[in-house]
Amino acid sequence: MTTGKINVSVENIFPLIKKFLYSDHEIFLRELVSNGTDATLKLKHLISLGEAKVEYGNPVIEIKIDKEGKKIHIIDQGLGMTTEEVEKYINQVAFSGAEEFLDKYKDSAKDSGIIGHFGLGFYSAFMVAEKVEIITKSYKDEPAAHWTCDGSPEFTLEPADKTSRGTEIILHIAEDSLEFLDDSKISGLLNKYNKFMPIPIKFGTRTETLPKPEDAPEDYVNETVETDNIINNPNPAWTKQPTELSDEDYKNFYRELYPMQFEDPLFNIHLNVDYPFNLTGILYFPKLGSDMQIQKDKIQLYQNQVYVTDNVEGIVPEFLTMLKGVIDSPDIPLNVSRSGLQADGAVKKISNYITRKVADKLKALFNENRTDFEAKWNDIKIVLEYGMLSEDKFYEKAGAFVLYPTVDNTYFTLEELKEKLKENQTDKDGKLVVLYAGNKEDQHSYIEAAKGKGYEILLLDSPIISHLIQKIENDNKDVTFVRVDSDHIDNLIKKEENTISKLSDEEKEALKTSLEAYIPKAYSVQLEAMDSQAAPFIITQPEFMRRMKEMSQSGGGGMFGMGNMPEMYNLVVNTNSDLATSILNTEDKTHQEHLVKQALDLAKLSQNLLKGEALTAFVKRSFEMIK
Repeated sequence: MTTGKINVSVENIFPLIKKFLYSDHEIFLRELVSNGTDATLKLKHLISLGEAKVEYGNPVIEIKIDKEGKKIHIIDQGLGMTTEEVEKYINQVAFSGAEEFLDKYKDSAKDSGIIGHFGLGFYSAFMVAEKVEIITKSYKDEPAAHWTCDGSPEFTLEPADKTSRGTEIILHIAEDSLEFLDDSKISGLLNKYNKFMPIPIKFGTRTETLPKPEDAPEDYVNETVETDNIINNPNPAWTKQPTELSDEDYKNFYRELYPMQFEDPLFNIHLNVDYPFNLTGILYFPKLGSDMQIQKDKIQLYQNQVYVTDNVEGIVPEFLTMLKGVIDSPDIPLNVSRSGLQADGAVKKISNYITRKVADKLKALFNENRTDFEAKWNDIKIVLEYGMLSEDKFYEKAGAFVLYPTVDNTYFTLEELKEKLKENQTDKDGKLVVLYAGNKEDQHSYIEAAKGKGYEILLLDSPIISHLIQKIENDNKDVTFVRVDSDHIDNLIKKEENTISKLSDEEKEALKTSLEAYIPKAYSVQLEAMDSQAAPFIITQPEFMRRMKEMSQSGGGGMFGMGNMPEMYNLVVNTNSDLATSILNTEDKTHQEHLVKQALDLAKLSQNLLKGEALTAFVKRSFEMIK
């Protein structure tokens, strides 16, 4: 029997591990199961090289709970260790000194980067165990070894009577960690961290009912049998080639990832690259609509099928964090802080690759079946529009597939739209004027008026659309976007003929003076000759001011300095309307004021600007009129 001291540079390594990793103490199971998986895969590799003359068989990793003994057993059938290897790999802990340890982790109690980074994966066991045993037998023809340590630098190492290849780790659970003796707790951790490990993981048994034989009598009772409960899928979809998978396979894997998600994804993107880094994965586009407050953290990050995190910021471009799926890369450190990830050169390359791959896939989907792509547009547009704003590389590629829908449910790319508008929608400077509505219901009267003049109107209703059209205008100097209820469109679009006003210049001046006497100062009066059947009063907003206000409300206030913009409106009065003539010719000033305020309130009502006390007064006044 051998006794000795573990070779570490400080004697308080175990209290430090427990103290600094306590908030992540559940990580121990991931580390120990990962070690067992590594040992099993290494054996498989040695057998394939002919260096291990043993049968591989069908190895599993088994987790057993002994509630009475307050123990957890983790058992593998991997390559095992000789006594000398236990001395080398367990007793000689590679540790860089207490000062570096404390400096690096004193402010990051939740950071699990200590494990693995310092070769302490096995020692994570001491976060939950007061004593740890290792019983191991190498695939080589050498005696088994039994190592025991009680959480101090003291250990014992002696021969064991184990006859089967592999390693069994026995954790004697500490009093402050007894929750880990609960079956549901362990099952939950295995499902979280080890759901897709490449070696089958056994945890308990389950009862299966055998099928009824064809010739069984009517009173036959189905037989049952106990089978191993394998809790993981060792061959998840992302480890396979896209050619091996059908659409149904992708959907089944989506349901496996998100069992509580009842809607199928719209489509998926299979990532598979081996140069200049290794990365595999599957990203799914769920239905998203226009909601910017979508729950993130639905993409799971793995390293060699070992779960790392569902916070993938820095690895996946921010606009794609609204997607779902899996990314697996051995080039991403298993344990690293978020700031470390963002500074990692390989991680930045991965993010750029994913951006390019997603853009290429979207272009392919658009080209292969445009009708289907258009049908899905409203469910995916918020991600793509956000991507255009936040990622220049994505913006460069987006012109090939990003769509601009009209109020009549037709779809154009930007280049198609330019071609469509150049004949009929240009301003006095020759710029193309893109008319759009932000809300089809609220702006219905304006849409109908513009359609009546033969104009094409887009429906752009995303919360970030003001930011996006600003970017598009900056990159397309020949295009200007104007919302359909902004400065009246006939002032912007060059027409061959203008409607002639039936009022003289003197009458128009008198009308304007009368109007300005009764309307608030926030409204600028504009007189315009329109068709006599058009609305007599129309309220618009200056396009620039309205857009800046929208941008400040959706996150651009600090950028543009528009956080407290004043309300400014245009009151466009149709000089050919009967109401304009009535207001001009009414000598009774009380009646004239009544006409102006009633017409103004109706115009406000059409723009949802009439609220509170003013709305109550308007309703009361309207009832009085119809008595």
